[in-house]
Amino acid sequence: MQDADFDVSALQAYLTQSRPGFGSISHVGRAGAGQSNPTYILENAEGASLVLRRKPFGKLLPSAHAIDREYRVMKALSATAVPVPQMLSYCADTDVIGAAFFLMERVSGQAFMDPRLKELDASARKSIFTHMAQVLGTLHAVDIHAVGLGDYGAPGDYFARGVSRWVKQYRASETQNQPQVEELIAWLESNIPTQNEAATLVHGDYRLDNFLIDPSTYQICAVLDWELSTTGHPLSDLGSVIMQWSLPPGREGRGFMGVDRSALGIPSDQEFIETY
Repeated sequence: MQDADFDVSALQAYLTQSRPGFGSISHVGRAGAGQSNPTYILENAEGASLVLRRKPFGKLLPSAHAIDREYRVMKALSATAVPVPQMLSYCADTDVIGAAFFLMERVSGQAFMDPRLKELDASARKSIFTHMAQVLGTLHAVDIHAVGLGDYGAPGDYFARGVSRWVKQYRASETQNQPQVEELIAWLESNIPTQNEAATLVHGDYRLDNFLIDPSTYQICAVLDWELSTTGHPLSDLGSVIMQWSLPPGREGRGFMGVDRSALGIPSDQEFIETY
């Protein structure tokens, strides 16, 4: 139970009711590092495992850490070709472990933090990024009404809504005036594009380190971290992918600035867009 920062006995009681076939929890391990919604691997004595994802403890910004939305969207997508884990149950009762949480199946796959994928060869890199573009296209082709997500996003222009939400969240956490941020806010509010296309489902944080990759096929076997998902303009997802790749490489930027992508087998921006 080394990595459990909640009452495991209370969680066991919940599991006994909701997932009686799982049996007793023998180990709780923290999955990943730096995730905004803490995630844990629950194991039983037979080696079977589940994944628990919870809200952080303490006071949170309004609408932040929306694990209820994560659960809803992944459950809806289970009937589509978008690769997501199977959702098992959602618990809004904070008396169980101190925060709302959900349970999902554990998907076997490899996570990569650096998009240069130094540990792989050129063929594997190309396969991953090609599938990344294809899955994004598949996601944006989902009929949101057919899967029950027609009301998933607020009405109105997606970009205007996003800028307004970000500014409100910034104001709620602001500690001192930052002139450069004020300049950015003014520019964004003056340059919001008009959305004329029908809304699609958007992930909101579509990037390599939010995927699990099958190490034998180099295909995405699960798209994770849906807390920023909503309905809106599909090009926002595509734009955020290209934007990040324009940043410096390494732990902070995780981009391709100055990287010879062709030599690594990584598609150019234009090749990725054409595949999408």
